[in-house]
Order: sequence, then C-alpha cells, then structure tokens
Amino acid sequence: MQQSSQVVPSAAPHRAPGMGAGTIPADPASAALAAVASPGAASIVIDRNLLLQGIALQNEGRLEQAQAVFELYLTHIPDEGVALYSLAVVLMERFGAERALPVVERGVQVASTFAPIWYAAGAVQQRLGLRDAAIKSYDKALELKPDYVEALINSGTLLREQLDHHAAIDRFNRALALKPDHLNAMSNLAIMLTEFKRSEEAVAMFERLLAIKPDFEYGVGSICYERMHACDWSHFESDVARILDGIAAGKPVAKSLGVMSITDDAAVHHRCAEIFAAHRYTPRHAPLWTGQRYRHDRIRVAYMSPDLREHPVGHLMAGIFERHDRRRFETIAISIGANDGSRLRQRMVDCFDHFIDAKMMESRKIAELMRSMEVDIAIDLAGFTADSRSEVFGMRPAPVQVNYLGYPGTMGTPYMDYLVADRHVIPPEHARHYNEKVVYLPDAYLPAASGLQVAERTPTRAECGLPDEGVVFCSFNHDYKIAPHVFAVWMNLLREVPGSVLWLMSRSPLSQGNLRKEAAARGVDPDRLVFAQRVPRVEDHLARYRQADLFLDTHPYNAHTTCADALMVGLPVVTCMGGAFPSRVAGSLLHAAGIPELVTSSLADYEALALQLARDPARLAATKARLVANRSSSALCDADGFTRSLEAIYTAMWRQSQLGGARDALSGVAA
Repeated sequence: MQQSSQVVPSAAPHRAPGMGAGTIPADPASAALAAVASPGAASIVIDRNLLLQGIALQNEGRLEQAQAVFELYLTHIPDEGVALYSLAVVLMERFGAERALPVVERGVQVASTFAPIWYAAGAVQQRLGLRDAAIKSYDKALELKPDYVEALINSGTLLREQLDHHAAIDRFNRALALKPDHLNAMSNLAIMLTEFKRSEEAVAMFERLLAIKPDFEYGVGSICYERMHACDWSHFESDVARILDGIAAGKPVAKSLGVMSITDDAAVHHRCAEIFAAHRYTPRHAPLWTGQRYRHDRIRVAYMSPDLREHPVGHLMAGIFERHDRRRFETIAISIGANDGSRLRQRMVDCFDHFIDAKMMESRKIAELMRSMEVDIAIDLAGFTADSRSEVFGMRPAPVQVNYLGYPGTMGTPYMDYLVADRHVIPPEHARHYNEKVVYLPDAYLPAASGLQVAERTPTRAECGLPDEGVVFCSFNHDYKIAPHVFAVWMNLLREVPGSVLWLMSRSPLSQGNLRKEAAARGVDPDRLVFAQRVPRVEDHLARYRQADLFLDTHPYNAHTTCADALMVGLPVVTCMGGAFPSRVAGSLLHAAGIPELVTSSLADYEALALQLARDPARLAATKARLVANRSSSALCDADGFTRSLEAIYTAMWRQSQLGGARDALSGVAA
C-alpha cells in the first residue's frame, strides 16, 4: 500500500501572474504592472492609472473594490489581457473557479498573445477538473513564454495524473533548469523519483529542498517515508520527533499513511488525517446530493477504487463483488486506476451490473455521474492511498458515503459518513479517534481472497534460495513497514536460533544492502537474510509460503493482505497488537482464523512467543495443523458469510438514510 503521492501545483491561491493548480497564485502583480507600463499598452493615462489602482486594491486584499475597478476598466477596454487576468484572479479567490471560467475563456479570445491569460485559463480549468483543456492552455502559455516556470510545474502535475510520467519529469527538470531553487519543482520531482523507485535521488532532492525551507509542507514526512522504503534508518529518531512535534502543532508535516508506519498512537493518526484532509481535500463545490429520496427496486452500491486490477484490494474484494445478492443490490464499479488486462480485472468486469472505466474522467464528472445514476451508497476503497480521488466524495454525490478496506484509518473529513471495521481493529473506546461513524462487522473487517487457488506445486527450498535445513522466519511485508525496533527483535531471534534465516521481500538492491548492513551491525551474518524474487503469478507466490516456518509481523504497521495470505496457506503469524487500526489488523485476522494465542501486546512478548515456537517444532507443527483444519470453518475464509454481513450493514445504512439520519446509530447490523 502506497500513500497518496500526488504532485502539487506551483502555489496556493494568490494574485497576479503565476498560478497554482487550478488556482491563481502569485507574485503580487509584477507581470501585470510591467504589461501596463510597457510602451504601446492599449490604454490612455487615466485608464492605466485606474488599472494600477485596481491592482493595488487587490494586493491589499480589498477584493470587492478591486473587482469593481477591473470591471469598470474592462467596460472601456474590453480586450485588455492584464485586466482580464486580474479579474479572473479576484473572482477565483472570492467565488471559485466556476465564476472565473467565463472571464478566462473571453481572455484567451481577445488577448491571445498574452501568456498569463493562457496560464490563468489552465489554472481555472485545472481546478475544475478539465485536465485536457488545462494542458492545452498551459502549452499555449509556454509557446508564448518558454520560461514560464509556473506553467511548467502545473502542467507537470497534470501529466503525472495522466500517467505520462516521463513528460512530467521533463517539465519539472525544465523548471529547475530555469529556477534551481524552486521549491515546488524540487518537491514534485522528488515525488516522481519515489514513484520510479529511485530512492537515493529522491532523498537527495528532499534534502536539498529541506535545506532551503525546513518547514516545507510534507517535506519531513516525505523524506522519512522514502528513507523507510530504502530501510535507511540513519535519521529515523530525529525524523519521527520532527513529524510528531509538527502534528501536535497542527502543521502539515506528513501525510497520514506514512505516519502509520512510525507510531501506533490513534490520536496522532486522527490529528494527522484531519490536517491532511483540511489542507488537500476541503470541498470546493456545493454538494451534488441535497437530500433527495431515491425509490429504487434495489439498493445501488458503487465501489470506487484505483485497484480493481491485479492488486491486493482487488484480490480481497473480488469474491465479495461476485457474491452480492443481485436481487437486492445493484452494483456499480468505478475504476479510477489502470486497466492491466489481467484475469482479475476481467473477473471484476464480469461480476458488476455496471463497470465504469473512469481513469481518464475528471473528478467532477465522476461525481456527477454517480449523482445521475442515483447511487444510494458510495464506497471509497482507497482513502488517502496512491491514485485515489477523495475529492469526488467531497462533492457529496451520494446520500451515504463509506470509507472501507483500502485505507486503515479515519479520513478526517466531514463528508465520509461511515467506516467499516471490526471490534479488534477499532475497539469501541477508540471510536473517538474517527470522524466517521464506526460500524462493525462481526468478525474480521478484511476478507481473505476467495476464488484464488494456491499453486499445487511447492517450490523447493533451493529454488527459493533457502538453506536445506534450519528454521525459516518469514516477513513478506513492504520495506517501509520494517521499523528499526522490530528489526532488532528479528536479529535477536536469528542469534538465538542457530541455522535460522529471515526470508524477506525487498523492492530494491538499496534496501537489501541497508538491511544487510543493519544485520551485520547487530552481530548477524548478512547472508542469513534471504530476499525472495518476484514471480509472475500470485498463485506461485502463495505456494512459497509453505517453505516458511513462522511469519513475523511488522509493527506499528502490521501485515494486512499479506497476513491473510499467510494464514490462508497455513503459515502461523506472530503479531504485536498496538494502539491504532494499522497495528491491530493481524490480531483481528488471527482471531478470525481461530488462533488468537499468537497475538501479543508487547514486543517482549512477541519475541518470546516467536522464540518458543521456533524452539518447539512439535508445537509449531500443531499450530500449523490447527490453522489448516480451521480453514473450512473459520470466519476468515467464509466469503459467503462475510458478504451477507456486509450487506446487512449496507441495508442498515440505506434505511437510516431514508429516515434522514445518515450518521445516526444503526440498528439491525450484525455485531
């Protein structure tokens, strides 16, 4: 699972030429002043003074008066680009992009050689989600003014959204060639480098950025998160301290998903999510649904996700989608991710009443489509993860909006009504840390993948790169989940269990090298770390678990899908249950699988239990046998029961919304 890595536009809303993402930013009017004062400007002396007066009022924040001046000026000189630009800026700030759109549309017609008006048009279109039109406007601005840094940055953000990554990187590099210390250009390029898994370059770029502006938004969190992906813990303690201090002060220092990998404090997760949501996802549109009551034969449920493909979320949910009772529910998929052409993608296309490929659709259009389809319940399966579109829910397209599965925490917004969980991941006493109303499934909130067959053939130890003898500790979690305190426990176990190895899955030679160095520093032969290679088929990947003896969970961010996979195959998992949702998921799954004795509440107990099992082959074999025996009867593998429980929750949500109380306590829900 990756956090939302959207690149950011050149600036927040401001005035004068130089705008940000769909906003009009700026340097107070330097370009406007230069244009007015230039020889041949289309105005007489008194008109020029009037325009200068309007710009002065605008810079003083007296926007209503400035608007009146620009409108008066334009009655005399209707084709003046500077006045049109300035009026668009004011309207954007006062009323939003919709009011500014007619002004920039007129501006590009009558002042087509004035680069800032094309930039203004791109900014307004970008804010409105008109991405193709915005790119064309930015390109026209760059044609007229090749060194237009803000246009390079904003168009780079759009190109990245359209998955034209190389073109986006090119624009950020061009911006930095013009302005080597441009903060947004550095930040955006660093984010792009993380997506290409070029960690060393990304970290270097973040370091350069923070050297210039130590409090750059999300800078400390971003560099910490990327260092964790590289298993570089050289700055871990100081990074974490800065992040926690910043969150306590209400500052946007880190994105919420990254914070889940450094602390298991639910109150910190909550505060961080609220800061992030307020900064990035404050609604900018009037709600599309305004209280209408629908009268459908079936409850219309829409799932929106970028992961309806070969992805953990896709594997977990495919069986649920297939099992929905179509007599009672009309199901809609809104796919905002890439079509990978996989068998899993086709499986989901086949099982929905409506499958909408909305990847290239503007967010506003997606919300309007959901409203026009009269969706009763809209479910966000992504939250604040990569390629999500949380802004769609901010437009309130449906009476009931639900945060489920893809993001293990509160979204910190007022417009998500419910969060579906279980009583292990969110005990009732933790509900105060969630903006959503928490509703409970009777067992684990996370469904094990169904319809997925483990390959019959188990690869040999040699084929897996494992030694012929010795205990195999396994942890196939992402690199960023490996915190130094957990790795220290793992090294203790290797020292205490002669001949044992630790089987990991690492994304890069850099992280592998850093983990080997950390092992050596703790007195463990680096060769006792074995790194699994990627295999094309998930069925073959799952078969490898049979060669492991014990799965060691991570903390504070547990294994989620990976834990469910291990348990499904029959591999016991030892976990340390923490204080927040992401650190309690493996514990939830172990309870559902019928072996709660593998859940511990401290790292000391976690280490002791893992050591006992590793030293007692008979006990470990009995635990494996019980796990396999439980498979057919445990809640973890009961996809039919899981679907019926989820549908009971949806039905209760729908009934409550019909009564006009979407966030009130639900009745009739399995608990």
